[in-house]
Amino acid sequence: MNHIFKLLPKIGLKTNQILGLHTNATLSAWVKAKTPKKFLEYNKKIFPPQAIGDEPRPAFVCHQKANIKYSPEKLWYVACLVRGMTVDEAVKQLSFVNKKGAVFVKEAILEAQELAVSQHNVEYRSNLWVAESFANKGMVVKGVRRHARGRMGEVRYTYSHYFVRLEEGKPPKDYYKINALTPQEQLDAWLEQMRKRKIINSY
Repeated sequence: MNHIFKLLPKIGLKTNQILGLHTNATLSAWVKAKTPKKFLEYNKKIFPPQAIGDEPRPAFVCHQKANIKYSPEKLWYVACLVRGMTVDEAVKQLSFVNKKGAVFVKEAILEAQELAVSQHNVEYRSNLWVAESFANKGMVVKGVRRHARGRMGEVRYTYSHYFVRLEEGKPPKDYYKINALTPQEQLDAWLEQMRKRKIINSY
């Protein structure tokens, strides 16, 4: 091994290149990835061709913003706000949300919209809606906080990941399916429930 290092300066490699020659590959193999990769793999999925007469499969695009310096508990509220909205409506609503996380969510949605048009053959950029929007916990950096009488405490700087999936088409009328029935069907169900009640005598 030493014989190889003696020959390297003759080839023309500098000292800093020699020092990092055998360490970069081994260190990078053991370094844990700090950004999630599984969510973006959905963009590479290839579907089989559809038969004639089948309902057209809407195009979709997945995007993420990793390691945002913001609490995932706070980002969750902003992520829930835009679910089931069109892209234009989501961007409009986030422009008026007075939270730091709204800026990150708005940037991620606009980036996903640009990806859908440029890489996923979506014809109209406004014909997209937010099918999935959620936040997750990222890395946590631990620091030291000084207390009285020379004592030390721990402070945690939390980061978060934001994930969004845009889908082509119009959003559903009821995303959370709170009122899946029509008003008439709700009335009929309530009347049927009232008719099935039993009167029990306690004496």
